[in-house]
Amino acid sequence: MNNAAHKNVTILIPAYNPDNRLLQLVKDLIQARFSRIIIVNDGSNQECNDIFKILSSYKECLVIKHAINLGKGRALKTGFNYFLNHASDSIGVITVDADGQHAVEDIIKVRTQLLKQPKNLVLGVRDFSATNIPFRSKFGNILTRKIFTFAGGLKITDTQTGLRGIPVHFLRQLMNVSGERFEYELNMLLKCKPYNIRISEVNIQTIYIEDNKSSHFNPIVDSIKIYSVFLTYTLSSILSFGLDILLFTILSLALKDVIPPYFIIFATIGARLVSSLFNYMVNKHIVFKSTSKSAVVQYYFLSVCQMFLSSFGVYLLYLLFGNGEVLIKIFVDSILFLMSFYIQRAWVFKEKPGSNGEVLIGD
Repeated sequence: MNNAAHKNVTILIPAYNPDNRLLQLVKDLIQARFSRIIIVNDGSNQECNDIFKILSSYKECLVIKHAINLGKGRALKTGFNYFLNHASDSIGVITVDADGQHAVEDIIKVRTQLLKQPKNLVLGVRDFSATNIPFRSKFGNILTRKIFTFAGGLKITDTQTGLRGIPVHFLRQLMNVSGERFEYELNMLLKCKPYNIRISEVNIQTIYIEDNKSSHFNPIVDSIKIYSVFLTYTLSSILSFGLDILLFTILSLALKDVIPPYFIIFATIGARLVSSLFNYMVNKHIVFKSTSKSAVVQYYFLSVCQMFLSSFGVYLLYLLFGNGEVLIKIFVDSILFLMSFYIQRAWVFKEKPGSNGEVLIGD
């Protein structure tokens, strides 16, 4: 690979309280002829000043400083912003963690793939099947991967990898993606579908130093932030579900002696009309933040279909068992809840522009 290819890719390293491993990483990158390296000092302690002074002395490096710790997501955006203003001739950025867990040979693999596919997001993915992987890292990645597949519709091998090759055209869109800390990296992946970004994966080494003690990832706090979109959707559904059950119960009691046995159908329809309006408003403006004008038509088409499936599903099971209509409704609507989530994500509140993303396995 000639030196021009190295200049066409910029390295971006967000760093918070790094140690000498960052110095060694940068030295190895320079030795590998990477000549554009942006390092964001994300409000590190004063004890780290000497490290950043040394890095600033390298002609290949630029150090940008945050006065206080703002989080990995904000550090990445700071680096992206500088890149877009000063390195427009580059194909893209390769983000690298500062803790020495990304080998230079793997960074080169990501660069090679990015040069081959300059419009794709390239992920350096790790193998979590090995026995030496720290439990919190293995558990966290498996859990996030399963939830992401369910909620995001893409099967990605490593959703938490920090080694990513990002094409320049995607960086402009990423500047407006929400997230200031670790959740930003997951939000980045979630934007691949609506922005029609294809994903390529290259296999990299799985390196953990001192059982990954240097990681600033908080498994509880940061997981809540990462899954905030999914948790918000679930909360919206639970509130709507509770409202639906409450109204269904009230209407059932009111209509049971008036129009037996058809009270179930009318109670279901009445409850769903109110709860669906509540659910639509919350999902549109809070969960999916959709601006689509056609979403209301699509949502209510889905809602009507779901309403009749719920009505007749509950009715048929009630005829079969003869009682327990509330418990029957909870069971039926729990199944329909999972179906509705997929349809709302993929059709009703699908963001524009773009079509479905695609994951490609690189060489």
